[in-house]
Formats: sequence, C-alpha cells, structure tokens
Amino acid sequence: MTVFSATRVLMIFALAFTTALIITPFVFSFLQKFNLRKNNIRDEKSAPVFYQYHKDKSSTPTMGGIIIWATVIGLAVIFLILGNIFDGFSSYLNFVSRSETYVPLFALLFAALIGLFDDVMGIKGIGPHGGGLKIKHKLILYTLAAVLGAWWFYFRLGWHTVYFPFIGPLDFGWWYIPFFIFVIVATAFSANETDGLDGLLGGVSLFSFAALDVVAFALHKYDLAAMIAAIIGALLAFLWFNIHPAKFFMGDTGSMSLGITLGVIALTTDTSLFLPFFAFTFLVESGSVIIQVASKKLRKKKVFLSAPIHHHFQGLGWPESQITMRFWIISAMAAAFGLVIFFLAHFA
Repeated sequence: MTVFSATRVLMIFALAFTTALIITPFVFSFLQKFNLRKNNIRDEKSAPVFYQYHKDKSSTPTMGGIIIWATVIGLAVIFLILGNIFDGFSSYLNFVSRSETYVPLFALLFAALIGLFDDVMGIKGIGPHGGGLKIKHKLILYTLAAVLGAWWFYFRLGWHTVYFPFIGPLDFGWWYIPFFIFVIVATAFSANETDGLDGLLGGVSLFSFAALDVVAFALHKYDLAAMIAAIIGALLAFLWFNIHPAKFFMGDTGSMSLGITLGVIALTTDTSLFLPFFAFTFLVESGSVIIQVASKKLRKKKVFLSAPIHHHFQGLGWPESQITMRFWIISAMAAAFGLVIFFLAHFA
C-alpha cells in the first residue's frame, strides 16, 4: 500500500509539473497581450532601497501565480470527472477527497480569487495610491477567510485540539477558533511579505510544502499528500520561469493562495506548531516587517535598511540571486530540522 501510494504521489507530481510547463506559455502570452503588469512600484522617496533595485521591474507581467493554482485545481477536476466516469486508472489519480482535500482545495481556490481581485485592482490603478489593497485591507480579508475556516473546523469538523510536540494533543476548547485565525492570517501575511524577489517565495514555499507532503504521507493522508505533490510540481514549473530575471511575478493570486493553503494544510495535519520550522523564512520575513514598523513607531528609527529583510540584504549590496539562493538553503535546512522533530515526536 505504501509503495502504491508513493508511486501515485510521484506520478501526480510529474503530471502537475508537465501540465504547468505546458500552460505557462499560454498564460504568459495572455498576460503580455492584455498588458497585465505591475505598475505600482514604490517611489524613491518612500522606499529608496526598494526603488533602487526594483525600478526596472515595473514592466514585468504579474499574476503568474495563476499557473500554480490553475494546474492544481484543473487536475483535481479532471481526475475527479474521469474517475467517476471510467474508474480504474483515473480513480487511482483522483485526489479529491471529502475527508482530506475538500477544505485545502477550497482554500486554495478561494484565496487565489481574492488575490486575483487585488492584482486586478493594482493593474487598473484602483485603490490607495493606485496600488490595489493596502496591507490593512489585506489583513481584513485574511481574517475573514480565516474566520470562515475556523467556523468549519470547529463547528462542522469538531476540531478543538492542538498537537504539541513530545506532549500530545491539548484541548483548546473554543480558543481553537482564535488559534486557527492566527495561523491562517500569519501564513497569508508572511507569504505576501516574502514575495519580493525573483524566485524567493516560490523556492521557500517549495520546501515548506515538501515538508508537509512528507508529514501527510507519514500520517497516511495519501490524498492530501497527492494534492500537495501537485502544488509542488506546479511550483517547480513556475520557478523555471520565475528565477532571476523573472519573466513574470507571482502576484497576490499566487502568494495569498500559497500562504493560506500552507496554513490550512498545517492545521489539517495538526502540525501548525511545526510551521516555525517548515516555514522558517516566512517567519523571518514577516518578523522583520513587524520589528521595523514597531521600531519606527516607538523609537522613530529603523532597525533594517529596508523591510522585509530581503530588501535589507539588497541594501547591503548582496546580489538578488544570492539572497534568494541563501534563503532557499536556510528554508531547506529548517524544514529538514522540523521533520526530524516531527518524526521523533510522533514515532520515536
């Protein structure tokens, strides 16, 4: 059964990678044809470090994250339909499951559409300073999405415990609701802040989802493992075109969907307390923003040259590709360390 399931997961990963590679030229052509570009690069006065290194990217197409979620949702729908019609091999590939993937798939699509709306606002010059939604508005949307998920998990699925490594599940009671909301808002916000350099979010997300894929497989959640494999395959194909110099940006439709889905999967596998390892770079990026804002408010001075922290390293003179690759390495090592703790806590 394990070999059978592992083969299925690898097949779906390969199919997602191939599918994403095939649809990418069509998506890229569409983005270029309709001039769907990120035009709201911050000015030199408000963000000098950011402007210095990103002023030439204003003509780069955005919303490339469509490639990722469209591949996953598309394969899910195709395999579901074929599985119901033909059974056999088609059912083997179908990873749509009420108990494991309904909620993560819904979260992926729901968050992607919200992000798509924000991207369109930015492209059309709608919103504060013509740049789409402000961060406080995004936080409101993250919270609303999290409230919906918390209601579903607590009242419909009856979830109210949180697994603590080496201790076991602890009953949170109704406190599970604010805990759930915090996890989703934190992962969504962190993903949005991490998406600032070519290939950065795509790469660090790859390691985060890979760790959760191992977790899902170890917990015998094989349909969820297959779905995560589809995300990883699509992400890898996206990165082929998103590494420096990027042909297109991910956009909020990608970052929001990846962040919220990451949080939902962690909650679904009851490994939310492992996220500081599985999503270590996310934590550092969002933490640097919080520290910077708090310092400017309280001390009237900056801690970093620019925030999130990847812009600080740009200000220090690090090449963009070097920052990205080093963050990938840190993410890989942190995720591996998190998996070691997970296996020791669950199976030792």
